[in-house]
Amino acid sequence: MTPQLQQAIKLLQLSTLDLQQEIHQVLESNPMLELVEDSDEVGNDDNSGGEPREGRDTDHSATDSGEPEWAETIPGDLSVDTNWDDVYQTTYTTGSGSPEPEAPDFESRNAESETLQDHLFWQLNLTPMSDTDKEIAYSIIEAIDANGMLTADIESIHAGLPTELDVDEDEVLAVLHRIQHFDPVGVGYRDLRECLLIQLSQLDDPELEADIRNARTIVADHLTLLGARDYAQLMRKAKLKEPELRRAIAIIESLDPRPGSDIAPPTTTYIVPDVIVTKQPESGKWRVELNPDIAPKIRINPGYAALVKRADSSDVNNYLRDNLQEARWFLKSLQSRNETLMKVATRIVEHQRDFLEYGEEAMKPLVLHDIAEMVEMHESTISRVTTQKYMHTPRGIFELKYFFSSHVSTAGGGECSSTAIRAIIKKLIAAENVRKPLSDSKITKLLEEQGINVARRTIAKYRESLSIPPSNERKRLVD
Repeated sequence: MTPQLQQAIKLLQLSTLDLQQEIHQVLESNPMLELVEDSDEVGNDDNSGGEPREGRDTDHSATDSGEPEWAETIPGDLSVDTNWDDVYQTTYTTGSGSPEPEAPDFESRNAESETLQDHLFWQLNLTPMSDTDKEIAYSIIEAIDANGMLTADIESIHAGLPTELDVDEDEVLAVLHRIQHFDPVGVGYRDLRECLLIQLSQLDDPELEADIRNARTIVADHLTLLGARDYAQLMRKAKLKEPELRRAIAIIESLDPRPGSDIAPPTTTYIVPDVIVTKQPESGKWRVELNPDIAPKIRINPGYAALVKRADSSDVNNYLRDNLQEARWFLKSLQSRNETLMKVATRIVEHQRDFLEYGEEAMKPLVLHDIAEMVEMHESTISRVTTQKYMHTPRGIFELKYFFSSHVSTAGGGECSSTAIRAIIKKLIAAENVRKPLSDSKITKLLEEQGINVARRTIAKYRESLSIPPSNERKRLVD
């Protein structure tokens, strides 16, 4: 595979954010390329926006055919289709043969997030304590994970302290109790029961005093029954009536079982759609177009390109010539990426028009091979195009891979998409009686009544993929 084809395939598989970084990196390394400013007349420039047009060239020393004598022939249709998986270089190499430096992660470099340990150390420094207690507190805080749970027992923490401190385990436990009342309350807990009890001890509302007391009783003595949602047994053992139990459970559910998780939330991932799908109100047809903001518009600088001289073999001219050729190939690769993405997205929309009209339950079965045949490309190419590429539709933003799903045979001889089955399961569970939730077997029977034959274990797998707990964990008390 030629370096140019490797580059084209690399651009094809990049996400939108990665593509933007790649373009900015090429702009810095290749003087022949420049950004197209908003005030510029894009229509009057050659090779703008990654879509070169026919009939013009920025070099004035051209032959009769319109191409400069030194120019490498760039095909009109740059094929990025290949069934050679993972045989090309994942890092594009420049003309010198050395790999380009890895693109910097600007977001992680500029973002400074406070960890839970930082938050606790800050509070410790503001808390009046003896030097010995602070030494113990440092050891305890270092053993707390991101959720706020203490990952070491008191004996291990005590054993790891310097012998000159001369403290016993009770002193370590006393310092732990002080840390557990730092913000967030409950941090440093050793099990779920302790975490919830610490938070309940901080609640002080005279109007809810009885309910808070009942909640403490349930957490302290009957947490296992609560986890199993065995409400009948729970009311008998805790000697509570159903309204009292309901109010106590509401208080428990308002607590945070992982109090430290909100201090350092996960890094936000931003999604920029590559394709925008809209419905034309006049004709009722669906329109597919590339997002014009997915990448900066670039073009070849006509001033620098005009400096390239024919039949000049000087180092400066060779440098300019090589960069001009790399720039033309890069723009052609961008154009090829856009064309391939449009082909695949258009075929997906044509196939999944019912989903756009009626929702997930109308999703049709679709596999990579189907689209590959429609656009006459290899499945591996379709896989690259649909990975980390997103489509904005009236129903939301979806990764292109979302529209692909396996099929299940129906009683009428047809096929039903696994995505549609998941949507039906989600709809059935949303409408179930929360006192008597639907079991997987019952859902299987309900689907059979609709002509969809699915095994119970398949229902369980789909339910788990939707993060829906089993029926015994969905049981609720209602008014």
